[in-house]
Amino acid sequence: MIPSNREVILMVKFTKMHGLGNDYVYMDAINQKIENRSELAKFVSDRHFGIGSDGLILICPSEKADFRMQMFNQDGSEAEMCGNGIRCVGKFVYDKGLTNKTTITVETLAGIKTLVMKEKNGKIEAVRVDMGEPILEPKLIPVISEENPVKNLQLKVEDKEFKFTCVSMGNPHAVAFIEEDVNDFDICKYGAKLEVNKAFPNKANIEFINVIDDKTLKMRVWERGAGETLACGTGACASAVAAMLNGYTSRKVTVHLLGGDLKIEWSKADNHVYMTGTATTVFEGEIEV
Repeated sequence: MIPSNREVILMVKFTKMHGLGNDYVYMDAINQKIENRSELAKFVSDRHFGIGSDGLILICPSEKADFRMQMFNQDGSEAEMCGNGIRCVGKFVYDKGLTNKTTITVETLAGIKTLVMKEKNGKIEAVRVDMGEPILEPKLIPVISEENPVKNLQLKVEDKEFKFTCVSMGNPHAVAFIEEDVNDFDICKYGAKLEVNKAFPNKANIEFINVIDDKTLKMRVWERGAGETLACGTGACASAVAAMLNGYTSRKVTVHLLGGDLKIEWSKADNHVYMTGTATTVFEGEIEV
């Protein structure tokens, strides 16, 4: 239970879900009252004393779309968007009967996203998300650089120097293509310091990438406010865009993450990035708040 001076104890229903191991606690904020949201996120995310997750995602009413997604990181900070998280939002609202549509719109701090969902036996098993156009303007990412697009941001941390390509998918990403196998890379040593580098006014999500071939990437990610996670949907999109900008891959790629694979397409027709992947329910319950 969240520490509080209030005597009133509320029971709130939740669902634990994940997209490729990127796990969040989901709550219906349409039909139940959710207060102290930032503190609640820190509490439920705790893997020892809470439910355990990478953060909290609330499904809220929207005046602009079918639903609104409000997302908090483990540290209680509010985030713009999560690609893995929004796929689970689609599954949540359909499986819970909040909608009977398999194409929906979701309002986020990164804009309105369109989800096309694949249903099987009355449940959603995969979701294709229109992530919109990638943002390459440095001041809009934001990143401090004179380059546009930013493909050669040189940053040194400890004993290593990295070259980053910077992309926003509604949240800031810095992508480094490295020769060392990402599975052996010491992401904790470098990720934490790069996240808060002064080149990133709003901090940044940091991706380390191996280019396998022109249709395949292997990725590890250090997420802003969460540390290393098993998968990051916006990070996979940003990494695919970065790879394409540098001429490493075609416009359709598979990104191998620790938690599984995502299919990413940067469409030439409309300049939008499309992400396709699974969404999984782990368990449900009630918690005192």
